[in-house]
Amino acid sequence: MQAAFALYRERGFEQTTVADIAKRAGLTERTFFRHFADKREVLFAGADALRELLVSTVAEAPASLAPIDAAAAGLEAAGALIQEGREHAHQRQAIIAASAELQERELIKLASLASALAEALRRRGVDEPAASLTAEAGIAVFKVAFERWVDDTGRQELPRLIRESLEQLKAVTAGR
Repeated sequence: MQAAFALYRERGFEQTTVADIAKRAGLTERTFFRHFADKREVLFAGADALRELLVSTVAEAPASLAPIDAAAAGLEAAGALIQEGREHAHQRQAIIAASAELQERELIKLASLASALAEALRRRGVDEPAASLTAEAGIAVFKVAFERWVDDTGRQELPRLIRESLEQLKAVTAGR
């Protein structure tokens, strides 16, 4: 991953090959492909673990929580996981921002998280369209908070920014 990130920053994502990454890392291309399906997946490794954490946290949230608050619990847990790798996340985001192909892949990842979140809410008994609306709103909150976090020089914590963004959304929808 470190070799790929360095090359993406030096040459750009599009100009970097798997052969380049493997050579920089001191590996064979075959070894690279044992760990990653393609060079994009270096940037998206961990998405499954993030989705599982989000879903399991929503499932384990108290039944008394409103759907948006159960979703927020999952998003905050995901944010805490991402928080652990702040520098990695910052570098990753800069690489993605420089490539339309990677931006598209990031949107697909976010859509997948929204689908998983909606399904977790449905399993809690939330009907449609409330489950889908809550999940989409939650992912929007997460996206805005994540962008603030990556750009923040004050080093605020991502879960805190998620909570603040959710409170702002609640205030806007309540007409405050």
